[in-house]
Amino acid sequence: MRSHEEDVAEVIIEAAARDVWAFRIEIVSVGLLAALWVVTDRARGSMAAWSAIAIVIAVVVAVGPIRRRTARVFRHARVRRQWGRAVRAARIACLQEHIPSARRMRDIPAGERFQVRMPAGSSVPDLERNAEVIAAALGVRELRVRRNPANASRAEVVIARRDPLAGSEPVSWPDTAIPQLSLWRPIPVGIGEEGQVVAVSLPERNLLLGGEPGAGKSVALSLLVAGAALDPDCRLWLLDGKLVELATWNRCADGCAGVSVADAIEVLRGLQVEMEQRYAQLLDAGRRKVAEGDGLPLHVVVCDELAHYLTTSDRKERTEFADVLRDLVSRGRAAGIIVLAATQKPSSDVIPTSIRDLFGFRWAMRCSTPQASDTILGSGWASSGYSAAEIDPACRGVGYLLHEGGIPVRLRSYHLHDHALRLIAARAEALRGLRTEPWEG
Repeated sequence: MRSHEEDVAEVIIEAAARDVWAFRIEIVSVGLLAALWVVTDRARGSMAAWSAIAIVIAVVVAVGPIRRRTARVFRHARVRRQWGRAVRAARIACLQEHIPSARRMRDIPAGERFQVRMPAGSSVPDLERNAEVIAAALGVRELRVRRNPANASRAEVVIARRDPLAGSEPVSWPDTAIPQLSLWRPIPVGIGEEGQVVAVSLPERNLLLGGEPGAGKSVALSLLVAGAALDPDCRLWLLDGKLVELATWNRCADGCAGVSVADAIEVLRGLQVEMEQRYAQLLDAGRRKVAEGDGLPLHVVVCDELAHYLTTSDRKERTEFADVLRDLVSRGRAAGIIVLAATQKPSSDVIPTSIRDLFGFRWAMRCSTPQASDTILGSGWASSGYSAAEIDPACRGVGYLLHEGGIPVRLRSYHLHDHALRLIAARAEALRGLRTEPWEG
């Protein structure tokens, strides 16, 4: 039988070997320099050996790509050691002996991202449940764990040390100066935490946008409306519950409604008739949906301040508006009808789940409560760490964008100032033959 002293010695040796292995990159680097010194010393003498070492160090320091690559390798090695200590500090029972090692690490604006493979006897939820403990041990802002949908033993881990979306200057919409757009192409709407451009493809999709006043909802909505207006083949319909938010685009629109719920219903009823006619055309042609280049233009319905129409005091009008809107959102996609709806009152009594769940894209700006955030994104996302209620009120334009079947992406929307909006609107009017004088470029 093994003695207690032998067990203790084995534990000490294993821990020491693990600590030594954690510094393998540094040890190998020192070993290579030592080997270079020995070989050069035997061939040329000690002076040449020291000169060779000095030259290697000088090249690493002086050559930018080599310096950055070397620094990144050593920094990632340090992060891996920190990760190992943090996971062990979390005292996850099934991970005490073997921890998920960090692989394929990359730097991102928020911190680092890497892949892990869970050791036998453990699972990704073990990490997810202890993410806060591990983040505290690392001393970082946040730790995100995302399971690989194709392999239960693998996960992606993001160590978020900073918020790359906070405190930065607004970034202008990249399509501001483009003369003409096609709605069949993705519309860039913002920049994600990893510096990537986030875009939405609207055909066969609808979008629900919500956030409290001052969160940046109107600017985000204007990006989508601008994209639709700059497509001369697109038909634009505006429901403006506040009268002024969509006024810039009135001349580009085929139909408008203001605060009158009856007028809004009339616009939606007209689109309902168009939808039925299109389905009859598609049936005759033996096709399932509207496609690019088939001569059937896309129709975009923009409803700003959805709450105004869904909470009107007239119960009959309220019910009729909700029924027609639900019909367009649920059946209009294949007919080329796209609904963009926005509200500054994201609550379940304003946006029923029967309507919300029909929207392919859901965009939550800053909300006052986690429940309000879930009203836009869907139940359970706030408790999973995707809560628009946690967005700093000073970070206008920051929100979560969810695509059906995906994971919410945290992004900061592009900015369109009033002057740019007026120029885009004038250009859109010219494209539609509504303006003959040149627009100011």
